[in-house]
Amino acid sequence: MKDTLGEKWFYAFNYVILSIIGLSCLLPLVHLFALSLSNNAAIVSGSVTLWPIGWNIESYDKLFFGTRILSGFQNSLVITIVGTVLNMIFTICCAYPLSRKFMYGRKFFTLAIIFTMLFSGGLIPSYLVVKSLGLIDTYGALWLPALVSVYNMLVMRSFFMGLPEEIEEAARMDGCSEVGLLLRIILPLSMPVMAALVLFYAVSHWNSFFNVMIYINSTAKYNVAVLVQQMIQSQTVLQDVANQSPEDLNSVTEESIKAAGVFVMTVPMLIVYPFLQKYFVKGVLIGSVKG
Repeated sequence: MKDTLGEKWFYAFNYVILSIIGLSCLLPLVHLFALSLSNNAAIVSGSVTLWPIGWNIESYDKLFFGTRILSGFQNSLVITIVGTVLNMIFTICCAYPLSRKFMYGRKFFTLAIIFTMLFSGGLIPSYLVVKSLGLIDTYGALWLPALVSVYNMLVMRSFFMGLPEEIEEAARMDGCSEVGLLLRIILPLSMPVMAALVLFYAVSHWNSFFNVMIYINSTAKYNVAVLVQQMIQSQTVLQDVANQSPEDLNSVTEESIKAAGVFVMTVPMLIVYPFLQKYFVKGVLIGSVKG
């Protein structure tokens, strides 16, 4: 069936708008990459746009060996990997019972959980609770309050509810227990939505900034997001680099080191996303439409 003239114009309009939005997200990153690889004269003169001028990689050398960015990467990996694993475990443990029709009071518990999306205790009560638990200056302060995202839990619950009941009945007739049903049947069928939620949780932990600033006091435990933010705000980046690496700094500028830091912080998520992208749209749409 051929598209009508109105549909063609609609598709063309969508492509134009989406292209503009995509370029508005991509071009600043490309500019930062070009800035991080350009020489001093081009950066100072402001002639760098979307292509490096001079091809100078000294900014990355000073970034990795003259700052604490590598330790920040290690901390970010710990926060992201452990946090995402805990998030998925507790989200599954919460979503699966609420998706079972035979669970007594599941509507009440679902509404009680949704209630937390509308009202929360606020920053100060949350801080006092974390402090009373002795989690200040530990990564537990980042993991425990965010164990389950209500929105993500509802998406996974809706996905579980949309699975065919015949599969579950056949598994139970074969003697499969409830735990076995979850681990051997439900979760393998739920890979699309799980991949999407893993991406949601991982991006949230990797970009975690505000909670780290509030709960983490030791600078040695800062993640890469906080270190890059401090680097951007600092007016003495070259002096800080010189204290760590006393080699000649004439080949780099503060702008190039800052641009390299922002680009390096963004790269890991850009690398992970293509591997999960094929599950991303399918998982979110199926989980959010059904149920």
